[in-house]
Amino acid sequence: MEFYETAPVHDLTYSDVFLVPNRSAVTSRLDVSLSPGDGTGATIPLVSANMNSVTGPRLAATLARRGGLGVLPQDMHLEDLAAAIRWVKEQPVEWDTPLTLSPGDSVASALQRIPAVDGHGIVLHDENDAYVGTIQAARLATALPDARLGDLLHGELASIDAADVDSPRAAFDLMVAASLEFAPVLSKGVVVGTLSRRSALRSTLYQPALDANGRLRVAAAIGINGDVAGKARALAAAGADVLVIDTAHGHQEGMLRAIRTVAALNLGLPIVAGNVVTEVAVRDLVDAGANIIKVGVGPGAMCTTRMMTAVGRPQFSAVLETSAAARELGASVWADGGVRYPRDVALALAAGAASVMVGSWFAGTIEAPGTLNTDANGRLFKESWGMASTKAVKERFDGLDPYELARKTLFAEGISSSKIYLDPLRPSLEDLLDMITSGLRSSFTYAGASTVDEFHQRALVGIQSAAGYEEGKALPVSW
Repeated sequence: MEFYETAPVHDLTYSDVFLVPNRSAVTSRLDVSLSPGDGTGATIPLVSANMNSVTGPRLAATLARRGGLGVLPQDMHLEDLAAAIRWVKEQPVEWDTPLTLSPGDSVASALQRIPAVDGHGIVLHDENDAYVGTIQAARLATALPDARLGDLLHGELASIDAADVDSPRAAFDLMVAASLEFAPVLSKGVVVGTLSRRSALRSTLYQPALDANGRLRVAAAIGINGDVAGKARALAAAGADVLVIDTAHGHQEGMLRAIRTVAALNLGLPIVAGNVVTEVAVRDLVDAGANIIKVGVGPGAMCTTRMMTAVGRPQFSAVLETSAAARELGASVWADGGVRYPRDVALALAAGAASVMVGSWFAGTIEAPGTLNTDANGRLFKESWGMASTKAVKERFDGLDPYELARKTLFAEGISSSKIYLDPLRPSLEDLLDMITSGLRSSFTYAGASTVDEFHQRALVGIQSAAGYEEGKALPVSW
């Protein structure tokens, strides 16, 4: 990356900078490879944050199916975390994971799991786990809240036989020929997945992130306290592909001990560690055995660290400095937090990040953990919270006695409850991935880069005023 006809005199955020078009021989966005090349096996440079309100098993599986990497949070009990890893590994690669309910469930309960939108649906199984039928999610919009899902089954919804589909293109063509927007996929009468016309199309454009056994990849986080070695071994045995050693202040002795402990186990898995924002921190963590450094203190939407403590650093400059140091040491950087638009993801990569970690943006999706709620205006939202908040601390230390738990929560910081609204035009994680990756591909073509490494080298970055940033925003209405 180079700065265009200027040099910064202070640290910069993503909104302080912009990309300048460069001479390009890249003729199509589809000629671009977004593979981060950081050793994780991901094929797009997007990682979901290890936050309880962001990454659950369903989101992790969906993200891996499109080439990204989900990081399951450390706040889950170890047995539950290991079970979540195994669940992701059991999910289909060619098809979407079915949302399964029972015929006796109500429409109201279904709407807490999925909105009434096209391209999605519910698979019904009875108490004997026998397939009963499928309901298009859009059908829920016209049903009474207390109606039983089984009563909405009128006639048999067409299904797809897995044996009839030998490629994503064939699946898409089959759905078009049958005028299907959504359908269950059956193999010998057993539901093995679901498919929408759009997900079939996506499978022609994305390459899934798969392990050596052809299963979806998933990462898991651990803290720096307690039995670090035992947790790492257990998560590796459950099938985790990447281990993330995570704490708010990554440049501390406890983190260095934890990294050395996990590295000494020789588990054969990439070790991610953070969070930090300086070159010297990168050097210390890599020297201890980390392969990827998580960068960012305070830029996240749920984070109050900077306002509470004054600690942190503008994210673009933090990524720029740390990624240069990591590259010199043969390591990589994940830019964690601060992205609000696809442009911010492109700028993080331009600064040298291998991948970008996304939190609150992904929390407002169908696949994120938690239930769908409706506000007074009929808008759908999910609850989100910071990982240093009172809510998160109570969940993390729920095994402590009341006195010790009270001591922990006394000094909690961060937002304990925030409404993250679903985008009506992009309610699912995959909708957001389409938007982000299409923006990235265009950024690469403007820079004349066909790979992430080339983008690191060829990106031209300018510095702009606040007015320059505002000028780049589209007007929602006419002036």
